Amino acid sequence: MLSFSRDANKLAQTSKALGAKSGSVAQAVEFGEVVVVATPWVATKDAISQAGQPSDKRIVWDCTNALKPDMSDLAVGLTTSAAEEIPKAAPWARVVKGIPPFAELMHTGSVRIAGKGVGVFVASDDSEAKQVVISLVRGIGAEPTDAGRLANARYIEPAAFLLVQLAYVQGLGPKIGLSLIR
Repeated sequence: MLSFSRDANKLAQTSKALGAKSGSVAQAVEFGEVVVVATPWVATKDAISQAGQPSDKRIVWDCTNALKPDMSDLAVGLTTSAAEEIPKAAPWARVVKGIPPFAELMHTGSVRIAGKGVGVFVASDDSEAKQVVISLVRGIGAEPTDAGRLANARYIEPAAFLLVQLAYVQGLGPKIGLSLIR
């Protein structure tokens, strides 16, 4: 189920094209076993405030990158993270941080570059929820790395900011990613 869009018609069209439902944020949170938050940071608190009080805890896959609106810097970072701010607004959330590859790369049908899956660093204080998101990351073809506790999102988010700078400011394009190579 898709929700939270500035354009209700586009949301309905996208949902239909994906064979999904659309609804209010509260309906989507109640509907999903895993709630994916993929909003611009400036809209995240508004989206979460519309969730209401779900009947039980939900896994929240936080895909946000806490960028300033002009993408010039992080809006939150190093002493906290977007992922650590979400539970303050949503005590029902079992938050897992994991910023997936660029949407433009995922739309190509493959999140592989040079034969390797793009890495996604996954952090949470909830080990069960983290394993669910790690499974979902594998499901999109990316390579998950368990990055430990949720506070480590303080380092995941700046790494994703670096990718945004390289892709869009320096013009390398969105067919880039980070991976842990051992």
